[in-house]
Amino acid sequence: MQTRLTAGDAELTISPEHGCRIEGLRIGGTEVLRQGERFGSFPMVPWCGRTENGRFRDGATTHQLPVNAPPHAIHGTVRDLAWKTARVSGTEAVFTCDLGDPWPYKGRVTQVFELAEDSLTLRFGVETYDDSFPAQAGWHPWFLRNLGNGGQDVRLGFTPGWQEERGENHLPTGRRIDPLPGPWDDCFGMPDGVDVTLTWPEELELKVSSRAEWVVIYDEPAEAVCVEPQSGPPNGLNTHPRLVTPIDPLEIESVWSWRRL
Repeated sequence: MQTRLTAGDAELTISPEHGCRIEGLRIGGTEVLRQGERFGSFPMVPWCGRTENGRFRDGATTHQLPVNAPPHAIHGTVRDLAWKTARVSGTEAVFTCDLGDPWPYKGRVTQVFELAEDSLTLRFGVETYDDSFPAQAGWHPWFLRNLGNGGQDVRLGFTPGWQEERGENHLPTGRRIDPLPGPWDDCFGMPDGVDVTLTWPEELELKVSSRAEWVVIYDEPAEAVCVEPQSGPPNGLNTHPRLVTPIDPLEIESVWSWRRL
């Protein structure tokens, strides 16, 4: 079953049964997210990007995650789970998902969607039911490189503070370097918050913003460009652990705002 929200000429389609993925976002009748394989936008929880060799430490305990992008574990577990619908109105929807096996801790993830005529606000809350645990949260949208109306390909605009140097194992080395030219499958630091603009000349401008300080840009595919705000860098369970405790959940928000050109 799909959940549809509408506001003005914007329409958002969500599939709670399939990982609470955004299946599509249409603005003025034009789809802006890739369809088919690798489509829409999916949630990355309780980790983002790759976790090295599928292992992370929590104190003295080492945990092994399923290796689904050999030799690493990638993009969390909740994108593979069915979510429960908590509340739906014309422009807002709230969904929840329980964390558990193969994630070694019990907890809950809440995702909120709020659609307006010129924006989409996305929110995550990650809570623990019992023990504290390190976690990350973020979004992985597949924006269309070309909107298919005879216009030009999308252009990316952003000014990162640094780029996380990428090693041969496709993980950050721990060194921060000056941003390199694309194409990218790389993580960037934006200490004042994520602020990335996608511009389809003479058609649409869409801005992805967040108070989060990291964004992964993946623009290697021919048909799509990914702009992924996230609460920590790839392999962050090991290098930048952010503990979720019973009194301190992990909360993150991202806003996609747009205007016609």
